[in-house]
Amino acid sequence: MNFFKRQEGTKSKSKLLKRILHFFTNKRQKFLLSVTLLSIGLFIAEYVLGKSGIVIVLVLSFLTSFLLYFSLREDLKENFTPQVLILPFFYTLALGLFYLLVPARLLTRFGMTFLYALGLYSLFLSENIFTVSAIRTIQLLSGARTVSLVLTMLSYFFISNVVFSLHINVFITLLLVFLYTFPIVMHSVWTYAQERNLFSQVFWVLTITVCLVEVAAFLWFNLSTPTVIALFLTAIFYVILGLTHAWFERRLFRGVILEYFWVTVIAFIFLTLFSSWF
Repeated sequence: MNFFKRQEGTKSKSKLLKRILHFFTNKRQKFLLSVTLLSIGLFIAEYVLGKSGIVIVLVLSFLTSFLLYFSLREDLKENFTPQVLILPFFYTLALGLFYLLVPARLLTRFGMTFLYALGLYSLFLSENIFTVSAIRTIQLLSGARTVSLVLTMLSYFFISNVVFSLHINVFITLLLVFLYTFPIVMHSVWTYAQERNLFSQVFWVLTITVCLVEVAAFLWFNLSTPTVIALFLTAIFYVILGLTHAWFERRLFRGVILEYFWVTVIAFIFLTLFSSWF
């Protein structure tokens, strides 16, 4: 009897061990665990530590890219693309810094943390699709591009809002805009070009970045709130990227150009209405 009991105990332990190993080998489970850890860390950094949590936000941003690499390391062994790690880093950085501008209420913090967790999980799934699509054709690529674009716009708006809220020297502001615009644009272009080489699309990326820095220079002298400035800069960012994506997909038709033209017109009207001229 003792012998059979020992065998049953060994089998149950073996099953438990297999379940644990499956949990840590399944990519979705890894994504869930990573998102949970990062969300808890962000909540603690912002709600408990306050402004001193900026350093932790920076650490969490690097940790986001590391955890994504850890989750995708099997796929990245054959097809390593550093671009896959860019947007997760800036997504965490942007939302973490934007936390400082949000009222310090518990309900607000919970809402922002939920938004962060939902967006990060969707982003991890999208980056997984981009990684796999570089090896074989996958039908979910179009949906992943849409999700990536939405989170890119969200990250760009949040981080632009933070930068213009600092009210610092114009040259430092433009340097900061360049430093976060260049890698974010590189990631966005990569989602359509799907080039493994980090510098294969550098001409496109640099051209788009310079255009956006020039727009930012104009906006720095605009007497408006940081939120309005960030919204306008993000709108122009969306227009330029949208036209670039349309060119890559060979659908840069008259109707598409007109669509983005009207987005630009509406953005200028919005900026004019909410700007202080005196």
